[in-house]
Amino acid sequence: MYYSSGNYEAFARPRKPEGVDDKTAWFVGAGLASLSGAAFLIRDGQMDGSKITILEELKLPGGALDGIKEPKKGFVIRGGREMENHFECLWDLFRSIPSIEVEGASVLDEFYWLNKDDPNFSLERATMDRGQSAHTDNKFMMSQKAQNELVKLFMATRKEMENKRIDEVFTDEFFKSNFWLYWQTMFAFEKWHSALEMKLYVHRFIHHIGGLPDFSALKFTKYNQYESLVLPLYKWLLDHGVTFHFDTTVTDVDFDLSDPEKKKATYIHWIKDGAEGGVDLGENDLVFMTIGSLTENSDEGDQHTPAKLNTGPAPAWDLWRKISAKHESFGHPDVFAGDIEKSKWESATVTTLDHRIPEYIQKITKRDPFSGKVVTGGIVTVKDSSWFMSWTVNRQPHFKQQPKDQIVVWVYALNSDTPGDYTKKSIQECTGEEIAAEWLYHLGVPESDIPELAANGAKTVPCMMPYVTAFFMPRQAGDRPDVVPEGSVNFAFIGQFAESKERDCIFTTEYSVRTPMEAVYTLLDIERGVPEVFNSTYDVRSLLTATSRLRDGKELTLPGLKFAQPWMKTKVTKNEVGELLAKYGVI
Repeated sequence: MYYSSGNYEAFARPRKPEGVDDKTAWFVGAGLASLSGAAFLIRDGQMDGSKITILEELKLPGGALDGIKEPKKGFVIRGGREMENHFECLWDLFRSIPSIEVEGASVLDEFYWLNKDDPNFSLERATMDRGQSAHTDNKFMMSQKAQNELVKLFMATRKEMENKRIDEVFTDEFFKSNFWLYWQTMFAFEKWHSALEMKLYVHRFIHHIGGLPDFSALKFTKYNQYESLVLPLYKWLLDHGVTFHFDTTVTDVDFDLSDPEKKKATYIHWIKDGAEGGVDLGENDLVFMTIGSLTENSDEGDQHTPAKLNTGPAPAWDLWRKISAKHESFGHPDVFAGDIEKSKWESATVTTLDHRIPEYIQKITKRDPFSGKVVTGGIVTVKDSSWFMSWTVNRQPHFKQQPKDQIVVWVYALNSDTPGDYTKKSIQECTGEEIAAEWLYHLGVPESDIPELAANGAKTVPCMMPYVTAFFMPRQAGDRPDVVPEGSVNFAFIGQFAESKERDCIFTTEYSVRTPMEAVYTLLDIERGVPEVFNSTYDVRSLLTATSRLRDGKELTLPGLKFAQPWMKTKVTKNEVGELLAKYGVI
């Protein structure tokens, strides 16, 4: 396997790999990673789909890319996924998956046209004082010291940032900036999370720094990601003969590790319908294992019931624990899943039932939530919320089954254990109705109207996720296994907790597609490059633009006496470098 960029490789079709007709494939989990891996086996590996089997603990595919209507509870989304134009592996996949919305179009076509016609951006990024603008005004408000700390992170080596927390790299001056407000709430970083992962994010999205304050960097699907991304991919796989076994929990995988140069997976153990089962694996039986899970042990409450924090057995994590005990190169799951208090937070899906609450939404967003177009353009953060609450309204309807007079809102809180400003209870203790009441309070609804609106103007489903930011825990090389461990003959690790050799970051749909693409291309020796991460971090134009934006447009001061500055600027700009500095607003 190798990485590539440019049209030459992007548009090329690989020839059929030698021996693929003799192979079968097994996938553990039916999240985006497994669905993508199966698609790459069929499209690029030219494997017969009938030779591919996907084993899933749940009753439906999609993993964390969920979106469902629970008959007694209401609409449920545990989270949303922010996407951008340079998710190279994701779009490489979905250019080949037919849309189920637009005849003759791919999912990529549909997505591209949607975001051309209705580009995403926010008109109100943050509020305070019960629905009033926080006046972040698209500014980062970073002091020189805070800028220097960010540059130091950017310039550091990966090794220097291993096992370090963000608050070991930055000071309070940085945490007071709007940059940290945007960053923390957009990506769900906490101060105790990985400085290494934050560094990777800065490099990965340096070309979008200017779009952080108003979310103009982002793009979204028409509906929830389950209906817009998972369903068309699932249908395509079914049409190609892929077999799915739901309600099937994989409990262990056996390996023959006697020869370090030829490591083999030999048996998959599972429990289906209460009965133990499994399958023998030979060298031609490939197994792709999704390890860990950000939505494992999620618990949903309802309008009158709080969500519970489930700290009990976690099948996806327990499977990785068993596997990791078999070889030192198979990772260290408890680095990520060993401290639930630092990896948990709670979200809620609020469905408004009439026009009263949407009027308050429109007042803040300055857009009609019933228009079918962009509404919030991303999250609105309640800056002075004790829960540190954020909320978003995507294009409506967010579900195909959604009545025209309803709006689906997603709410989340980074502080799970702090008493609310209205409820005086933590979000973890609150029913759906109480979460709605806290949100309505911060929308600016008169306090006398809150109880009735929370009870009868909306239906709210809370969801507690114990491991939702597990992948942000401080780590070092080796804590995640390589996608294809050295010496592996027939197995690979995929998903957020497998280590890509590329400089990509996690908590993205892109990473869930990149790792299985690397796995498939490696095990089948496919003669086409995996798209490399967009090279903006090596593009002087992107770096200069980011420098200017992080300084809120303030020019860099040239050396020398103040009266000589105009003369110095004239001298500096009379060359290629100077022209670039001036063009991108640095001087």
